[in-house]
Amino acid sequence: MDRHSRFTGQPPYKRKKEGNHNNKYVRSNCSSDVSSSVAFSHSPVLSVRRHLYDMDFPLYKQPVEVGYFSLDSSRRFFNDARMLRHYVEADQCPNFNLRDGYTDRFIKRDDGIKERLDHLLRWILENRSKLQRTPVDGDASGSSCRLSADFVTWRGHLTKLLTTPYETQEGWLLAVTLFNGTYYISEVETEAARRNRENRTERHAEMMYWGYKFEQYMCADEPSGLPDPSGVVNTNEAFCTVVQTKLTDHSLLFSGEVDCRDDSSRFKAAPGYYVELKTSAEICTPKQRSNLHRYKLLKWWAQSFLPGVPRIIAGFRDNDGLVVSLETFETAKISQLIKHEQNCWKPNVCMNLCNAFLSFVKKVVTQDDYRVVYLFSWEPYKDVSYSVHKDSEYTFLHDWYVEGMTKRARV
Repeated sequence: MDRHSRFTGQPPYKRKKEGNHNNKYVRSNCSSDVSSSVAFSHSPVLSVRRHLYDMDFPLYKQPVEVGYFSLDSSRRFFNDARMLRHYVEADQCPNFNLRDGYTDRFIKRDDGIKERLDHLLRWILENRSKLQRTPVDGDASGSSCRLSADFVTWRGHLTKLLTTPYETQEGWLLAVTLFNGTYYISEVETEAARRNRENRTERHAEMMYWGYKFEQYMCADEPSGLPDPSGVVNTNEAFCTVVQTKLTDHSLLFSGEVDCRDDSSRFKAAPGYYVELKTSAEICTPKQRSNLHRYKLLKWWAQSFLPGVPRIIAGFRDNDGLVVSLETFETAKISQLIKHEQNCWKPNVCMNLCNAFLSFVKKVVTQDDYRVVYLFSWEPYKDVSYSVHKDSEYTFLHDWYVEGMTKRARV
């Protein structure tokens, strides 16, 4: 994973002039509630056109797990691995019934509640001793310390960036705050995403359940245990890894949910022994196989590549929710699977775009103030732009976190 060429190209920033779209310059939106000190008369935008990023794969260091945490059936945070499940190998034609339990043994998390970075922030506060810190410039007392990471975020937010060059349906909003020298990135739900969530069909809702049910068939609560598909599926429960890595010059600290651990893996340390579980429609034709490679494998690869999860096990199901076959994908070999697909996605394009976005953030996010949010916006076929907001609805760093990170370090 870390055997790639260093990215040396310049990020494709550009400026546009207001009112003349034939020129290179346009004014980006600035919030009316921003003080004059953070309002920009001309703001750069970032192009996401694929050809700009089709260059050598950027240097991406092997992710290292620095911690983990659990969320229980009531979504309570625990700084331990109590919710980690263990992979149990199944028959290649298992006939799992993914519809089982949907109507009577399913507790669904309220996805209308936006947790932002809250659980990751709690982990940081409880594990400050694990994170290298140096005093903030000008703070001779050492009362306020920087994290070692340039960026703190969720794995899912980075996944959105990786898939952006090939996304044609859904845009995104990413809120960024610079605090104590670290950039915190938290997603904001778009209006389109909110409408889709609130108008989800019953069929769509049930099919979302199928993925969680598949995990129940494939995992045990204990290392030597067996799966219990008769139990309740509760989507409040989660086990999350926290990893550190580096993308070119950008040091990253991010967290992502992990489905299970393979205790028989040849890897004896995380994240090498983690396994990602997925479901997809069964493949009956070459065209369906090609579509899997061109669309679904992009998100599967991005989601697993970022934290260093080496293996994805997919359950292919029919329209009635019966799993008819299993297939294993090695994350590192997915790029070989897709290379013969015409006009297919390219991993180097994905990673170079992510690298350019992080550089873009460092360029434009200049106010180190937890009350200030730079809201980056993107829609398919458009550039990334941003607006700036102070003391607004987009603020996501809580007082309890700011106070916890700025209080005098105990000797």
